[in-house]
Formats: sequence, C-alpha cells, structure tokens
Amino acid sequence: MPSALVLIDAQWDMFDPAAPADGADLLLERLQGLLRRARAAAAPVVLIRNRGRSGDPDEPGLPGFELHPDLQPGPGELVLDKTTADAFASTDLAGALAARRVDRIVVAGLQSEYCVRETVLGALNHGLRVVLVADGHSTYASGGRTAEAIRTDVNTELAWRVALEAADSVTFTPAGG
Repeated sequence: MPSALVLIDAQWDMFDPAAPADGADLLLERLQGLLRRARAAAAPVVLIRNRGRSGDPDEPGLPGFELHPDLQPGPGELVLDKTTADAFASTDLAGALAARRVDRIVVAGLQSEYCVRETVLGALNHGLRVVLVADGHSTYASGGRTAEAIRTDVNTELAWRVALEAADSVTFTPAGG
C-alpha cells in the first residue's frame, strides 16, 4: 500500500513574523525536500490549510491563509481546509487516504503541539501507521519554553506510538509499490 505525505499548515502566516524552531528557512528546506521525494516516488500528497476565523491571520481570502509560495500543490495533489487541530475531525482526510489505499502517512508541518500532534493522534485513531518527521515540524516559543523544547516534547510523547524519522531519511512507497 502507498504512503502519503501530509503537510500541515505550511501557510504563509506560519512563516511570518516569528521563526519556528531551527529557523523558518531550514524548516522550509526540509518540507521542500519531503515534497520532492514524495513526488519523485509518485506518492500521494495532501496539503492541509487551517481555515482561520474572521480577523485571524489565516482567515480565507487573506495572504496568510495561502500555502507558502515554495510549497504549492502539484497536479492531482489535494488541498484540504480544516477548522480543527485534528485534520481528520473537520475534513475528509480519512476518506481521501482510503480512496488512495494509503495505510502509512508521513506527517510534517506546523505547529508541533497543536495541529501536528492532534492530526497524528487522529491518524492513529483511524488505524494508520504514522511517520512523524522529527525535524520536519515546528512551532513558536510559548509559555517560557523554546520552540525546540516544545518540538522535542511532542516527539518524546509520540515516540512510542509512531516512527520518528529525520527529514532527510524519509522514504515513500508509491501506489502499486
């Protein structure tokens, strides 16, 4: 069965103004690398956007809602708009993956302790195998904690339930592979 890349909230507003852990440029480079490898393997790609409320930076119609210019969907790739932290709860992500016979997803994006964490848990509840890209998700400093500490805590929390892999070692299984 094929694996799919699920890229969460890689929207313009997430890269501006604050820099995520490791810096926005390095995170962007890692996400681009994952997209290139998924596409080269002809693996399904799903890009998730957060649909903010009126006045939020990621409100539909505002520039912050759009996917980062370097992370645009390719032909046949899905873009799903969510309204909850868990992308499975407010989109047909489960149905889209099932239609593509996907049983393993590779998860990366923003923000570690919110949408990344919750979507990983949602995937597990749907019986999917999950690879969390250990250095391919990030967040912002909060509550006196650095972004790196938050990302590390999310990785530690989920490590016993998912496979943790570095971005440069992730591989994809194409449809029919």
